[in-house]
Amino acid sequence: MTLRAVLVASRLLASFLLASLLLAGGSLRAETPEEKAGFPPKLIIYLAKGPPNSCGPGCDHWIAIEGKLDQGAAARIRRFLLGVKDTRRPIYLYSPGGSVGQSFTIGRLLRSRKAIARIGRTLVAACAAGTQIDDACLKIKSAGGEVEAEITTYHAMCNSACGYLFLGATTREVAPDAVVAVHSSKLTLTVMGHISAKQIEEIKARDIAKSNRERAAFIAAMGISHELDDLITTVKFENLHILTRAELYRFGVDSRQFAETTWTLERAARPYVHKRASAKKSDGAFRSMEWRLFCEAKDRARLMFVREFDQGAAGRTTVVMMGGSEKSLAFGQFPARTGSYEVWSDKIASDFMTGVLAADHLQMGESTLAPDGTKNVSTFDIDTSGLQPAWAQLVASCQANPPGAQPATPAPGLTSVRAP
Repeated sequence: MTLRAVLVASRLLASFLLASLLLAGGSLRAETPEEKAGFPPKLIIYLAKGPPNSCGPGCDHWIAIEGKLDQGAAARIRRFLLGVKDTRRPIYLYSPGGSVGQSFTIGRLLRSRKAIARIGRTLVAACAAGTQIDDACLKIKSAGGEVEAEITTYHAMCNSACGYLFLGATTREVAPDAVVAVHSSKLTLTVMGHISAKQIEEIKARDIAKSNRERAAFIAAMGISHELDDLITTVKFENLHILTRAELYRFGVDSRQFAETTWTLERAARPYVHKRASAKKSDGAFRSMEWRLFCEAKDRARLMFVREFDQGAAGRTTVVMMGGSEKSLAFGQFPARTGSYEVWSDKIASDFMTGVLAADHLQMGESTLAPDGTKNVSTFDIDTSGLQPAWAQLVASCQANPPGAQPATPAPGLTSVRAP
């Protein structure tokens, strides 16, 4: 009997063969950080608002999309977005993956909308502390109004099928502490009826080839390099590959040469305000860096600047921060070395701190004196979004956390350092 005859006979006997292409959250297990983070069981979408500049300079309203991509997700997203006329309101994604077919549909919908998409988790203020996915919180998010919330990019993720949804946006931004991870598809066959193992393998091979063609066509249609598709085919479904900053840039997923987070408060044993960034170097690699601001008095602080050590650098380097005035903070020429990182540190006087808080951006300057006596000077700007409210919270806790206390272990990606 031919394969076609087998399938027809199976239908007539009320049997069926269902081939569903799924992109779930990779090798997620109950004990992994991804699973512990918690996601809604199906994709939800809602409007959120926060403090001034909470979603970027001049932005305090956004759209949150979070949870697992289920089979009805695309229809719900389409209906919701029809009622949102402001197409420039950014969309923040937080999802472990799900149905790839749904992600293609939503991705194309976002492309037609010329959407701005970022990776970030929306934390709704009215939800109970420590959870965002209990029944009461999901009811608040699904009520149809705009909820008070804040955004965190730290450990925010858009994995697997979510990545295709993200590619649909015309403007895509991945913060240095957020994650986009990819892997190959998994074909799940549910067979009822009398079909041989050979025929099942033929069907699987045919459908996998078809899904690969569809994925490659979608990635190309979104203007992304075929290198991303080539990479995906090498990653088993049981694994996840986190796209590096260099890959995000090279593939065209996030084309920014400099990516930064907002300033946020780290609630540690000794709290501190911090900011992360990643900058493209001339050789195509990216360099990670972080600023940590510790309170020493109501109007005085200590600033630490941590960055990956540049193996190709030669000569003595001076690092300077300038903000809001002619005054500057010079870190000196001799940073501490810890593993592959260098740590600069200095006190910030009250007048300079006042200027820093009033500035809409800060400037970092670096001067390197080469062995032959020539001097190379470079500068770059960093944003101050979030600095004022985070500093206000830090000052409030300053007296309860004496300067001698040590900060908690820093975020992954930067070597643990101690506050001076």
